[in-house]
Amino acid sequence: MRSLRSKGSLSIGSTSFPSLFWSAGGGVDNPSTLHIGNLAEGGGLERYFRELVCRLSRGDGGALGMVLGRDNVDNAFLAFAAPHDPLPERLYKMRRVFLRARKAFPVDGVVAHFPLYAFPILHRLDIPLLVHFHGPWAEESLWEGGRGVSTWMKRQIEQWVYRRAEHFIVLSEAFGELLQRLHGVPDRRLSVIPGGVDMERFRALPPREEARRALGWPLDRPILFTVRRLVPRMGLENLIHAMERIKRVYPDAWLAVAGRGPLGHTLAKRVHERGLEGHVFLEGYLSEKRLALAYRAADLCVVPSSALEGFGLVAAESLAAGTPVLVTPVGGLPEVVGGLAPELVLSGTDGDALADGIIEALRGERVLPSASDCRRHAWSFDWEQVIPKLHRVYQGVVG
Repeated sequence: MRSLRSKGSLSIGSTSFPSLFWSAGGGVDNPSTLHIGNLAEGGGLERYFRELVCRLSRGDGGALGMVLGRDNVDNAFLAFAAPHDPLPERLYKMRRVFLRARKAFPVDGVVAHFPLYAFPILHRLDIPLLVHFHGPWAEESLWEGGRGVSTWMKRQIEQWVYRRAEHFIVLSEAFGELLQRLHGVPDRRLSVIPGGVDMERFRALPPREEARRALGWPLDRPILFTVRRLVPRMGLENLIHAMERIKRVYPDAWLAVAGRGPLGHTLAKRVHERGLEGHVFLEGYLSEKRLALAYRAADLCVVPSSALEGFGLVAAESLAAGTPVLVTPVGGLPEVVGGLAPELVLSGTDGDALADGIIEALRGERVLPSASDCRRHAWSFDWEQVIPKLHRVYQGVVG
């Protein structure tokens, strides 16, 4: 088996693939992997998936991403369908493109990052399947109001895919335990490898005041920042509730909330109803450049998740920018910051717990790590540390 290298494009039938030329490598020592995922959602998971596949595609074994969304990201991705395609059409296209890719490319293993798009190829798999478990799809659906047949079907698809998988990778011990509880995965088929951060991206950030100028943010107010998908389990309504108390103690406190999602209109209504227009600003989507500046511009970042937080990439990215971050005691969040300072873990997830922790931090009663300590801790999540660990797991499964 030889490794995958991107170079231009290649058409097979009606499908245009990133073109490959063959070089030494591949097989057990340098496995070539085909990653199935989604580039249509945005957020930390998309950043993780995109960066992972791009870095693996430049390695000895090589990698190709088959995605719902756009293709041609660093010549490492192929879009099998558009996000607006009906679901049956997406699944049909996924199967068709996968079968053509298998004939065209030498691949040692398939790596699924979302069970739905691995489902249509299960009966045609003749190579190992690995799963990056980013979250329980059916449980997340329940949190977002899903019920009945739809949620039942999601759980069934998860079970079918996970029964076929040889090995699982999770981002935290907490999600490893969740995967075992929900799907009975034994320890021997489970590896815990944290998410990756591109530390170089945060190395040359400007001073805090300069970052605020670039974003058009206030220069003379204490600024809190969070970036989340705008869905119920992210705890943003609790954070807005907390701002009512914080405003009474710090009348000039200012919270910036970045992200998109179905809860956007509800959050805007909450801000208006509680008279917080001058204190809570809904930023919407931020580009990666502006996101890095936002981490740097804030005095304090907050991750207010209520449930099902597998890692919390935004917490690690905040630390990489030199800004301390308070997190709720949910899922893998305490694992991200616990080795730095236990004071960064809040006592609970409700509005009062958030308000207590933030007020204590702004008063100096809750001791926060310095910018240099934050950055030093974040280096443990650098992709240069993470990729070799993933590579060893891929080698072991293919072998």
